[in-house]
Amino acid sequence: MNTTNNLQSLIEAYLKFCQSQKRLDAKTLKAYGIDLRQFAEQIPVESVSLVTTDILEQYISHLHQTYKPKSAKRKIASLKAFFHYLEYRDIIQVNPLNKLRLKFREPVILPKTIPLHTLETFLSTMYSQRERAATPTQKKEILRDIAVIELLFATGIRISELCSLKPENINLYEATVLIYGKGSKERMLQLGNESVLRILREYQQEYYYDINSCGYFFVNRLNHRLSEQSVRNMINKYTNLASIDLHITPHMFRHSFATCLLDADVDIRYIQEMLGHSSINITQIYAHVTTAKQKDILTKKHPRKNMNI
Repeated sequence: MNTTNNLQSLIEAYLKFCQSQKRLDAKTLKAYGIDLRQFAEQIPVESVSLVTTDILEQYISHLHQTYKPKSAKRKIASLKAFFHYLEYRDIIQVNPLNKLRLKFREPVILPKTIPLHTLETFLSTMYSQRERAATPTQKKEILRDIAVIELLFATGIRISELCSLKPENINLYEATVLIYGKGSKERMLQLGNESVLRILREYQQEYYYDINSCGYFFVNRLNHRLSEQSVRNMINKYTNLASIDLHITPHMFRHSFATCLLDADVDIRYIQEMLGHSSINITQIYAHVTTAKQKDILTKKHPRKNMNI
């Protein structure tokens, strides 16, 4: 085998292994592929046997200088997994990454949430728009929009999961939603609010034929699956109509869902299950939000602040 194809061909073999043996989902495979092909293109050698600790140190230094900590950390994790595979398959005798100390602090970026009073204004505006709709078509479309937003906030569902929902995934008699998350992991969520259930039942009845012909629960005006971009555009539309001075994204409903439950003293492990996080470490980010809130409370509300001593 010539040295030009050595590293590239091993990367392709590893990606096939990840797909067939590790059963990684398409998004993870794509990220691994981008990270590893980038590595192969940017280092000065073309054969795995020539990759040294010095070369890796220089490349990792380049990653830290070029990317945000979270992206650099992911790319390093892709490298570590690849070299572990090479070692496991006896393709290399010594793993050059083993000699590197790769720990680095990643700044905590708190998830952006929507204040509850803003959420209330947002939803109230949607319901008011429906009441004032000029035509049955407009009324029907706004009903769909309300159902989307109510489900986003009621379940903390990811936008990709919401747009992929099939009619058979939602049972409005038993008030359950079956969600297929990352890596095709299943989780079942209960719909506990009667107002949310009522609007979803109304939507399902109004869009009954559209849903059945399309094959997805949320449908656009062309009778196709509602796209993620359509949901983003919809949120922007009602944010403007409500005169809300905040850029709201679909994921912020998920963050708000989790933070509100944590503030209500729900065990973080229950929240982990509801969000479909593979690790409690991912969910732990919401604990930082509560800590920040606690600091604000103790700084501004504690009676010691008003004591004249």
